[in-house]
Amino acid sequence: MNYKQNQKILQLTEKTLIIGVDIAKYKHVARAQDFRGVQFGKALTFENNELGFASFLNWIEILKEKHEKTEVYVGMEPTGHYWLPLAYSLRDKAIKVVVVNPAHVKKAKELDDNSPTKNDVKDARVIARLVEEGRYSEPNLPEGIYADLREGMNHYHQLVKDLQTIQGRVHQWIDKYFPEYMKVFGKWEGKASLQVLNMGLFPDEIVRCSEMDILMEIRKGVKKGVGLKKVQQLQKVARESIGIKEGRDLARFKITSLLAQYRLIKEQIEQAWECIQKRLELIPGVKEMVKMKGVAEVTIAGFFAEVGDLQGYDDPNQIIKLAGLNLKLATSGKWKGRTVITKRGRPKLRSLLFKVILPLVANNPAFSALHKYFTTRNENPLKKKQSLIALCCKLIKVLFTIAKKEVVFSAERMLRDIPHFQQKVAA
Repeated sequence: MNYKQNQKILQLTEKTLIIGVDIAKYKHVARAQDFRGVQFGKALTFENNELGFASFLNWIEILKEKHEKTEVYVGMEPTGHYWLPLAYSLRDKAIKVVVVNPAHVKKAKELDDNSPTKNDVKDARVIARLVEEGRYSEPNLPEGIYADLREGMNHYHQLVKDLQTIQGRVHQWIDKYFPEYMKVFGKWEGKASLQVLNMGLFPDEIVRCSEMDILMEIRKGVKKGVGLKKVQQLQKVARESIGIKEGRDLARFKITSLLAQYRLIKEQIEQAWECIQKRLELIPGVKEMVKMKGVAEVTIAGFFAEVGDLQGYDDPNQIIKLAGLNLKLATSGKWKGRTVITKRGRPKLRSLLFKVILPLVANNPAFSALHKYFTTRNENPLKKKQSLIALCCKLIKVLFTIAKKEVVFSAERMLRDIPHFQQKVAA
């Protein structure tokens, strides 16, 4: 649970030991202080391994006993993935873990010595001071099926990127050595086309090959639907091909390697998605979410992978802030700047929501009607992109409600909850 700053400050008492940790790949540095900013002893450097963690915990116990502290707050920057082993280890020991914004650390490090000097000990001290001032948040460390989903979706998206890379390289190969190929096969990823490419033949070799040999090879992947007419068409364009004729030996090796990688990645994507689906079925509210028109399973999986267990949130506005979709306004005197989104938090979540809202507006009547209302209302009409951002926030609230209450999405209820929209419909 993330509280407001005053509540965060009030949680820190004279019995609280505050520790700032500067995270690195091999060695971390820790500084300790009390809730007023009084430092305790020298900095501790400990390694990023089991012995290092044990020495860190022992150091904490010594400080707690010496200074009569009963609770501990450990603050750190979420630097890449290096902070996660320590954060999970401390959580398992029931020690409070909080994170501070790296941008805050960068801006606050000159407050003590009026110097931009950077070192690990100083950064650890700055982190501890930020925790003291309540400028921290509690990380939502996924566990159980939510941890599986986050890892699974990260791997799934990486596999999709790898597949796109392979697809581009195969396209490049075809454009170089047989540019007329796509006139015969609308897409090279079809079963018949893949069987031809697997033969590793260049245009002149296809011309010399008998029609029946090519047809028999195609029939290994496609039993019907492709006949001699298609083979004859392939040989016809092969006779007129302007494809490159040099470097064939390694070019042949290249296409066979690319196709092998293509098949392997396609298979791995299917396996990864099957694992994700099994875990997705265990999450409350998912069955109801799937019934919502315009929202696919992959969207729901990505949402839970980024957000985690919704039981850890009290209000959907927390997720809106996590996605960086909350608004910021710059004003000074009579000058008033533009209102824009903060773009803080998890960029993958923000990207996911924006990508899904486009087809949702096109296919879901409720979101389509709301988008039209936002962009055409008489008072404060929104631009198209502003409306889409507002609908992203609305989608978060809808998914949050569906998951919490396990109810099916109701377009009528969603639109009924918007008074201004109802007034326009009534008019």
